[in-house]
Amino acid sequence: MLSKGNILPNRNYEAKKIFCPIDMEYKKIHACSNDCILYRKDFELLKSCLRCGLSRYKLKQKDDDTIEDIEKRGPPMKVMWYLPIIPRMKRLFSNPNDVKNLR
Repeated sequence: MLSKGNILPNRNYEAKKIFCPIDMEYKKIHACSNDCILYRKDFELLKSCLRCGLSRYKLKQKDDDTIEDIEKRGPPMKVMWYLPIIPRMKRLFSNPNDVKNLR
C-alpha cells in the first residue's frame, strides 16, 4: 500500500505525535466494527448498526463474567480519523517555496 520506507503508526499515541506538532486538525467518526456504516449525519444517533445489528459501543462485563448491556454511552467499537481536505490544502500551500514546487 505504501512505498518503501513509509510505515503506518500502529498506535493511536504515535499518530497523535505526528499530527499535533504540524497542527493538522482531524475529526473522529464512529464506525461499525464490520465497516458497514459510519455513524454520521442521519446515522449519528443510532446505537447499533442497521445492516449487521452490532452495537456501536463496547459492552461492559460484570465481575461474574456476564455481559451487561448498558444504555449509556461508552467507548465506541471503532473510530475512523477523517482529515478534512480544506485545512490540508491550506497547510500544503502555506509555504511560498512549496507552492512554486507544487505548481
